[in-house]
Amino acid sequence: MPKWRWFIGQITRRIWFRAALIGLLSVLLALAAGGLAPLIPYEFAKLGSGSVDSVLTVLASSMLAVTTFSLTAMVTAFSGASQNGTPRATELLVEDAAAQNALSTFLGAFLFSIVGLIALKANLYGGEGRAVLLAGTVGVIVWISIVLLRWIGQLSNFGRVSDTIARVERKARDALEDYEGPLTITGEGCRRAPGHAPFQVHSDEALYVAHVDRHRLSELAKHCETQIHLTAAAGTFADRTRALAWFKDGMADKEDCAEIADKVRAAFALEPSRDFDQDPRFGVTVLGEIASRALSPAVNDPGTAIAVLSAGLRVFDDFLDRDIPGDGDLPGLSEPRLSLEEMVRDLIDPLSRDGAGIVEVGIRIQRVLGSIAMRVGDDRGVFLAIAREAIERANAALGQSHDRERLAQAHKSAFA
Repeated sequence: MPKWRWFIGQITRRIWFRAALIGLLSVLLALAAGGLAPLIPYEFAKLGSGSVDSVLTVLASSMLAVTTFSLTAMVTAFSGASQNGTPRATELLVEDAAAQNALSTFLGAFLFSIVGLIALKANLYGGEGRAVLLAGTVGVIVWISIVLLRWIGQLSNFGRVSDTIARVERKARDALEDYEGPLTITGEGCRRAPGHAPFQVHSDEALYVAHVDRHRLSELAKHCETQIHLTAAAGTFADRTRALAWFKDGMADKEDCAEIADKVRAAFALEPSRDFDQDPRFGVTVLGEIASRALSPAVNDPGTAIAVLSAGLRVFDDFLDRDIPGDGDLPGLSEPRLSLEEMVRDLIDPLSRDGAGIVEVGIRIQRVLGSIAMRVGDDRGVFLAIAREAIERANAALGQSHDRERLAQAHKSAFA
């Protein structure tokens, strides 16, 4: 994905963008009544036009109250998701299209009413204009009714733990579906630049890589007649000692090497926090954080941890449905691979640590790892080792021999 498309996507998902757009359209709709007046037949000019100001007054006062209520409900949901899940998942609630549409609609209806009332008091409309304004008001009321019914239905689940898990899972699966880089079952995904590499490009600040414009880097490699080796994918924490990319020997001797380094940096979008879009591992990590919070002594909710494991398995199944072998498809660009082993550890390691004393969680961990192992063929030993690590932690925490026997039986059944 080009960097400009990623940037536009970031802007359009902001809550203020949709509210500003619908608010502007509402103001234009109210002002357009005067311009459309000549299109209205004279006999319709007095049709209910005398009541339009009172209807707008009621609409303005009610929409102000509904907008305030919606903001309160959204803030409460954000707080609940942060406390019961993880603060990293709150971003997905803020970006929810239905919630933004509801808030923007209510705000837009309020602005429509206010602008309409001001125009009426200023005598900007004749009889035909008032009739057009009344028709527009009826349309706005119908629009509000539809959005309000949908918003009421969504509020029953908005911000709950189950809703948060579903959103994070969907975001992780979407990021994996859109992922364009190479994949691998085992091994380390991102590796540091070798110490002997003479020409390395570093970040100017300690930030996370949010987006990488792969096509831009490939074109740069073609222009420079060289090979660019990426060492930082989306989600990598890049500081001044961690190279974003490096070049083969000879590039450091070029006169324009500083300009080339700036062009490489321009292909990276660096942010203070990780972003879901190009980083499937971040979605899996956030799922693990939700499960860890649920397994804390203050919450003690193993059911949520089990639900997270099920969601994680669906993400891993999507990974295994992809075409695994092969390198990147862009000439002149060597890319780090997205590793299934690392993704699995992002989810399993926190759960096997925090849920070591809960046999039900341990059993589900074995089943998830067994399911993955059955699909990876010769690489099953990696996930068998992860499963055995989880059993070692559980055996150290489980006080009852019966629970340890149940866990051992689950492991045997999963890896039979």
